[in-house]
Formats: sequence, structure tokens, C-alpha cells
Amino acid sequence: MVTDSVPITEADLIRWSETLSATARTGLGFTENLYERERFEEILEIAGEIRARAQSPFSAETLVDEWMKLVGDGVAGYVTPKSTVGAIVGNDNGEILLIQRADSGVWLYPTGWADVGYSPSEIAVKECKEETGIDVEVTGVLAILDGLRLGFTRIPLYSIVFLCRAVGGTLKGHPLETTDVGWFSEDALPEPLAGLDNWVKPAFKAIRGEPFDILFDAPRIPPWEGSDT
Repeated sequence: MVTDSVPITEADLIRWSETLSATARTGLGFTENLYERERFEEILEIAGEIRARAQSPFSAETLVDEWMKLVGDGVAGYVTPKSTVGAIVGNDNGEILLIQRADSGVWLYPTGWADVGYSPSEIAVKECKEETGIDVEVTGVLAILDGLRLGFTRIPLYSIVFLCRAVGGTLKGHPLETTDVGWFSEDALPEPLAGLDNWVKPAFKAIRGEPFDILFDAPRIPPWEGSDT
């Protein structure tokens, strides 16, 4: 069967190299067979070459060295995506709670790495309090997304975004993680706003109490081709 040619993008190269790297590192973590280890190390070198071609600031050799340092044994060596948790928070005025990230200057909903010992919803509550000073109640799930596939991260990462309702607190941004915080209506959003086309409309539908579909990345067939959106 003949298919239309699809241009290879930088995002494709990053995704393929990270997938190959994860496969090779997982194999190295589980096998003691010398022949298999040599094959997995060769795959890791290929992954490094691909990632280096994707405008990486590091050489293939440096990438492979760093990846090898992360190889564990057994279950500890099974490579999985990292996880972040975000919160779409609405108030009684139909506004959304946003932060301006100190590391990039970009506006986004409160979000952070998933900490051990907390459930995902507890992370959402904690991040809101730490980053904005606002107390929230979790009311549902808005999105479960693959950051690498959508292009808003350069490492394998899953993002769980909860829908929340403000129940108290006072606006006060984190002194290290934010440069500004605030409540914004849909027609007066700050710029630059990360992922504007991906989550804003569903978020405001949910805040208004309208029916909404939980956002997720639809399966691709095959997963190595097809659209990333």
C-alpha cells in the first residue's frame, strides 16, 4: 500500500530517540547476557545520534554517557515517563487562575512535578497553595496528556490536569517559581500563554459548568507516524 510522504520534524526525531533510548536502557536494566547488552548499547548509540541531529546542544557521546548513568537494575531500570500535575482553577466570577513562570516568563495554570507520598489530586492542591496562595477543592479531571507528543517538553512526560474550584486563600505568588499570579477572564488572558490552542476553551467550558470532554491523546496507528495533535 502506498501512503503519502510525511515530512520528518525535529519533534519526530526527539520522540524517536527518547523511545529508543528508553527501550535500550530498560533492556540494559534487565539483562545480564553480554550479547544482549552489546546490542542494547548499540541501540543507545543510535538514539544518541538521532537526538544530536535534532538540534541538541550535546554530542551523541555526551548523551549516551548521561543515559548510561541512569541505567538501573531490574524494576528500577524500567524507564517510564516523568509525571507532572496541573490545576485548572475557576472562581465564582468565571475567571481562571494563572501563574507567570519564573523560569520562562510564560503564563500557565499552576503545575508541578508529582511528588512521592502524594496522590495526583493532592499534588494539585499543594501546587496551587504553594504557587498562588489559593486553597482549592478538586472536582474532576480535565486532561491526561503526553507532553513529548504535543511538543511542550523535550523529555518523556505525562501531564495530569485536574479541574478545581477556589475555596479560600489570598493571591500570593511563590517567590522563586513565579513572577506574577492572577485571575483572568476568557477575553482578557495574559501573553504569552502556553498551549493556548490545546486547553483554554475546554477549561473555560468546565469552569462555567458546561459539559466538556476530558482531553487525551488519541491512539495513533502506527504510533510512530501520524499527527501529534
